[in-house]
Amino acid sequence: MSGRMTDEVGIDVTRSPSSHHHGENLPYVHKVGVPPKQKLLKEVTSTLKETFFHDEPLRPFKDQPKSRKLVLGLQALFPILEWGRDYNLSKFKGDLVAGLTIASLAIPQDIAYAKLANLDPQYAFYSSFVPPLVYAFMGTSRDVAIGPVAVVSLLLGNLLQNEIDPSNKVEYRRLAFTATFFAGITQVTLGVLRLGFLIDFLSHAAIVGFMAGAAITIGLQQLKVELANNTHRSFILGLSSDYQIHCKGSCSLPFTPRLGNKQSSALRYLLKGFRIGVVAGMIALTESIAIGRTFAAKKDYELDGNKEMVALGTMNIIGSMTSCYVATVITPLFKYTPNAVISAIIISAVIGLIDIQAVILIWKIDKLDFIACMGAFFGVVFVSVEKGLLIAVAISFAKILMQVTRPRTALLGKLPMTSVYRNIQQYPDATKVRGILIVRVDSAIYFSNSNYVKERILRWLTDEEEQVKANKQTRIQSLVVEMSPIIDIDTSGIHALEELYRTLQKREILLVLANPGRAVIDKLYASGFANLIGEDKIFLTVADAVLMYAPKTEEP
Repeated sequence: MSGRMTDEVGIDVTRSPSSHHHGENLPYVHKVGVPPKQKLLKEVTSTLKETFFHDEPLRPFKDQPKSRKLVLGLQALFPILEWGRDYNLSKFKGDLVAGLTIASLAIPQDIAYAKLANLDPQYAFYSSFVPPLVYAFMGTSRDVAIGPVAVVSLLLGNLLQNEIDPSNKVEYRRLAFTATFFAGITQVTLGVLRLGFLIDFLSHAAIVGFMAGAAITIGLQQLKVELANNTHRSFILGLSSDYQIHCKGSCSLPFTPRLGNKQSSALRYLLKGFRIGVVAGMIALTESIAIGRTFAAKKDYELDGNKEMVALGTMNIIGSMTSCYVATVITPLFKYTPNAVISAIIISAVIGLIDIQAVILIWKIDKLDFIACMGAFFGVVFVSVEKGLLIAVAISFAKILMQVTRPRTALLGKLPMTSVYRNIQQYPDATKVRGILIVRVDSAIYFSNSNYVKERILRWLTDEEEQVKANKQTRIQSLVVEMSPIIDIDTSGIHALEELYRTLQKREILLVLANPGRAVIDKLYASGFANLIGEDKIFLTVADAVLMYAPKTEEP
């Protein structure tokens, strides 16, 4: 049994005997702490809280009277009730100037987006009028401009024209309004159920490639207008003729409930609108929240992602069910705007979507991310918008699966003049310990990777044994697994460790564990694995494990 004592500063330490050491000077090592057993209900509650309520949204309501809770609830739903108390004339003047500036840019852009959508300009004007009013009451970003955006317009327009010919204006508009309604429903649902983390599965690299592809596609289409009077059809003009883009100006258009005279027709519209709306709503959320987070980080304020989803979704729902006649008043003023001017506006707007520096940075940081970026780009340019998006998502998921199923492992060595053990590939001066193989697993061990982890460790062991035998060095007597990066382990992971232990027993090699985390050590004891290998083979650090199980130096 291990002897326990208290050192001079009162720290509980354990003395673990080892047959490998001689004499009376046995080392003292800290015992690995075993957390108290947590009740099942508390454990499940804690997990759910961390998953869906990590930001503790109900914390401000704690120990507050009912009247105060009502006020806080209204402020949570309508943030304007909180910041509006400090609103003054000076801020209004600044907002007025900013509004006029944005309007001067938005009006010609709205006309351009309406043209892309084969819709009358008032629909795009409307999307820059009512939705911002709704967002002002419910949104949390101080810098996001609400209105038509090129990427969502391109995506939604392609999805719509695949279902209905844009020349059938009435039916085309009805499907657009239905899709807008379901886009809002999707966004509100994600916010209410606090499922915003789902949009994070569309990686930054995929978004960069998607936007660049959309910009190229829109730009080529508009070059046909710019070069229409040129009798010489260039290669670019011929290429652009392959892309027939008809895009809706925004994800916020009025909703017409008259889906058709027959019930079957209405059901077809609902199903098509739901499918298109879900996709468009997710993309719109991704872009809007990404931009909002960027500005929030620059200006040092908090952006509530779930509130943003509810605000954007409500904005689209209300916009889809509201008449658009109010905004047609100023439409005749822009009726005779030349198509060439509108095309130039569109091209100048989408050029900013091509971020070359971001692509270069993605290449430098992660090659798989770069593949996802290029997949989205070429998919959008040469296939279709939705197919390009699917390609990017598929590549991103493949990357996740690869990282989960094939986690990184490393051999560790001791840094000179320290008791620190690090990856020998990162630190070439780190030296291996004679008679001991030290391996680190840089991932949780789950059913998806448990067999790989076991087999990879055994391959490390086999390779090391061959080198030791060839160099006539001390044979491997202990295998130390550094477990600090292993944040969790499941039943399959425990079984893999058991199989590893039995395989090492046949080779007369000890299995030693170092620094398992709280969740891991709890499961090692709950499964009986800790008792199987022996508690004296679980250490706080790799240095302790090496100190206890390094081969004995022969006496002269």
